[in-house]
Amino acid sequence: MVSPPPPARADAASADEPVSRRERRKEARPGELLDAALDLFVEKGFAATRSEEVAARAGVSKGTLFLYFPSKEELFKAVVRANISGRFDEWNQEFESFQGTAADLVRYCMQSWWQRIGATRASGITKLIISEARNFPELAAFYQQEVVRPGTALIRRILEQGVARGEFRPMDLDYAVYSIVAPMMFLIMMKHSLGACSPQDYAMDPARYLDVQADLLLRGIAAEGAR
Repeated sequence: MVSPPPPARADAASADEPVSRRERRKEARPGELLDAALDLFVEKGFAATRSEEVAARAGVSKGTLFLYFPSKEELFKAVVRANISGRFDEWNQEFESFQGTAADLVRYCMQSWWQRIGATRASGITKLIISEARNFPELAAFYQQEVVRPGTALIRRILEQGVARGEFRPMDLDYAVYSIVAPMMFLIMMKHSLGACSPQDYAMDPARYLDVQADLLLRGIAAEGAR
């Protein structure tokens, strides 16, 4: 008579554990690659970053990297979408549901931008585009489409709403948006250039700086009755 095989429940459970870990690792891998790519793009720029460096920092092979992102250009686009452009739906929803004056919304827009983008590693993407756009016009066009246009469109809506409510005086909205963009761009460039090299000489409180800039801007565009 043949004896029945011994119970395999414990062995099966232990065999499943590595499989589960591998599955979790596989699911997390795109995010790990995007994090590594963001770090390297900000540290070295687009041209100087090599795909094998990204893979090594994420702890995978170059072949594994290309399974998820077929080129360095596609990897960069995925980094932009994950950190900036993929959040515009959320930001537009905040605009729709915001309770307060148009001036309150301008202040909130500038301060929250700093907290969510400017103060994070993602701000280095903007500096990268500024410095390397001429050498990589396709990436510059992508950034224009994915970040610049929806960003300026959202700011334009904020100003347009203020004018419609009588809080802001009539203005050239297409150009007025740059009055809000400019202070934020200054902070990014300072953070990734002189501010990074000699912070003791260029000490700056970003929240205070943006508050002052918002105050100057809002006094300039306020309607006569709202001043």
